[in-house]
Amino acid sequence: MIALSLAEIAEVVGGQTHDIPDPSVLVTGEVVRDSREAGPGSLFVAFVGERVDGHDFAAQVVEAGAVAVLASRPVGVPAIVVEDVQAALGALARHVVARLGATLVALTGSAGKTSTKDLVAQVLGNKAPTVFTPGSLNNEIGLPLTALTATEDTRFLVLEMGARGIGHIRYLTGLTPPRIGLVLNVGSAHIGEFGGREQIAQAKGELVESLPPAEEGGVAILNADDPYVRAMASRTKAKVILFGESGEADVSAENVRLTDSGQPFFRLHTPSGASDVTMRLYGEHHVSNALAAAAVAHELGMSADEIARALSEAGSLSRWRMEVTERPDGVTVVNDAYNANPESMKAALRALAAMGKGRRTWAVLGRMAELGDEALAEHDAVGRLAVRLNVSKLVAVGGREAAWLQLGAYNEGSWGEESVHVSDAQAAVDLLRSELRPGDVVLVKASRSVGLESVAQALLETGAEGEVAAR
Repeated sequence: MIALSLAEIAEVVGGQTHDIPDPSVLVTGEVVRDSREAGPGSLFVAFVGERVDGHDFAAQVVEAGAVAVLASRPVGVPAIVVEDVQAALGALARHVVARLGATLVALTGSAGKTSTKDLVAQVLGNKAPTVFTPGSLNNEIGLPLTALTATEDTRFLVLEMGARGIGHIRYLTGLTPPRIGLVLNVGSAHIGEFGGREQIAQAKGELVESLPPAEEGGVAILNADDPYVRAMASRTKAKVILFGESGEADVSAENVRLTDSGQPFFRLHTPSGASDVTMRLYGEHHVSNALAAAAVAHELGMSADEIARALSEAGSLSRWRMEVTERPDGVTVVNDAYNANPESMKAALRALAAMGKGRRTWAVLGRMAELGDEALAEHDAVGRLAVRLNVSKLVAVGGREAAWLQLGAYNEGSWGEESVHVSDAQAAVDLLRSELRPGDVVLVKASRSVGLESVAQALLETGAEGEVAAR
């Protein structure tokens, strides 16, 4: 964070100083909410959780070097006391972002947010110092904490914004007002919470509504191939840039194909030129993510060649998202178990089919959460797609939703041993350990709550006779 005095912070957040002998002392370290991350010069934010109260760690963080605690009550050590710690954290982020003068890029969408954010950050990082959301810390706490890691040298701040309902993105853009807003898609993720795609589109579109007008530098970057996203152009006064396969797209791809290893190749077209891209990521769905990143980078002054080079060098920065590892025995494990929705599940299956040409393929799949009334149809559709893609074996893991996955495969024609339903992750591991052969490709994917990353980890431990070679 840029250095601020405790007195200035107290004024910004509307708090009272307690047990602070010298309010001119500067916060020169990070703003943290985990007491284990506190260090010299840091500011510790004390949240009250369901199991843990951050205030109980106040003395510990000060001993570790924190200069003060942002708290909702006096804690016996230097503290700035406020009525609402979360609101105070947001106010501090808003103040710091305004001081920075960095270009703030915000993005949202039903699927692909984190992968695209990682691509945008890596491409822009080739141009100037860039700070971006780690992992999926895209909510009302993670977003301001990310913004507060920016320093005077930061030129670009790339922030992922998630939503669980109407008004959430509006709140986040109030904390960190973006100049460039990117909307990827409107899909089925969280449809059970929102009630329908129209409501999801309403929530995601709050991002473009927050942008400054075109004459003040506002830019809305929209997916031309998604009708819900394309329609958001009418909800903003910002300049509109389109990406995708549509003939209307300003940034597009041609000659798209997958390499033998399942990595996308395409020719990138921008308003100022074209250049070839061969990605290190896996799956054709990353082409759309790459086009979104390219549209941001082009708007910020990068040439087609510079963008293509950066996209070709970019890797996955976040765990358990198409994380491909090859065991010494030749079994390839694709750990995509961080989360799942119908769109990302289908994209992962297509990537598995591309990677597994000439090899046996396994899809170890579990429940997709928060689909509401669409759950049965969506799980059935995924099971059917696995059969259509000739996946060698579907392993459906879990309860009712897993049974629906297998039912879809059965109804599509998987009547023999091509699909199986197992009760839990350990049963899946036992099955795979007994039946995997060298050269097989295994995809592991489900919603985060299922915890199927344990299957991928167990498979890698099983095959670790020597050093596991990560691709």
